[in-house]
Amino acid sequence: MMELPATRAGRIARSVSATLVLLFLALPIIVIVVTSFGADGLGDFPPQQLSTRWYEEIGAPGSNWPTAIGLSCLVAALTTAFSLVLGVTAALALARGRLPLRSAVYGLVLAPLLIPQVVIALGLFLLFEPLGMLGTPLAIALGHTVLAAPVAVLILMATLRGIDERLEDAAASMGAGRVTIARRITLPLAMPGLIAATVFSFITSFDEFFIAQFLSTADTRTLPIVVFNALQFDVDPTVTAISSVLIGLSVLALALVAAARRLGGTRDAQGALTVETVST
Repeated sequence: MMELPATRAGRIARSVSATLVLLFLALPIIVIVVTSFGADGLGDFPPQQLSTRWYEEIGAPGSNWPTAIGLSCLVAALTTAFSLVLGVTAALALARGRLPLRSAVYGLVLAPLLIPQVVIALGLFLLFEPLGMLGTPLAIALGHTVLAAPVAVLILMATLRGIDERLEDAAASMGAGRVTIARRITLPLAMPGLIAATVFSFITSFDEFFIAQFLSTADTRTLPIVVFNALQFDVDPTVTAISSVLIGLSVLALALVAAARRLGGTRDAQGALTVETVST
């Protein structure tokens, strides 16, 4: 059946509906950001008086926000390192290797994304509690790796499948070894995927709550736990400022991923030229 050309009224209707949907999705974010600049914190929206008071409270003496942010950054950095090691290894094995029962292995790798996080958190608690590791950044990072590593595998597998294997075969035919091929061909072309996996692994760990809640103690509380406690036991207007900062970091991370994808297009165009010099 021949598709009828879109009318001007139809294009306008689609544009308006898409804009309304995007505004609806972004409305909570807009409310949080605007409210964070109000002098009364969690008061009226829009605020009657603008102020940066709650942003200044984040680093005020006696505040527990800097400690929570520092711990979350440490845990997220460890999680990112663990996830990249596991993600690169698993992605290479699944995308380039000849594993038996590959579909079953792939499903096992992605299983943590399907299982409720509360179940995973309980299992990790029962694992680490006898070892005396509860409350340590290493235990929380290992727990977060269970969630972040599958995300890294998904991204890296998609990246590796998008790389033309003929480039690697051509380099091998000219005498290049596996290490040289990985260093000069595979890793440079997969760099956008590595950057995306790094960003999303970090964000996954930084925003995770359930596993951190089960594995933390009163002395080691990540930022999501402190935010939850601030809203559960007391109405702390500083939460709006913290939330706005996290929103800004998320937007920056997405911009970094977009820039990496654009860089990936340039690297793909240069891949064939790289092969010509690999053997030297």
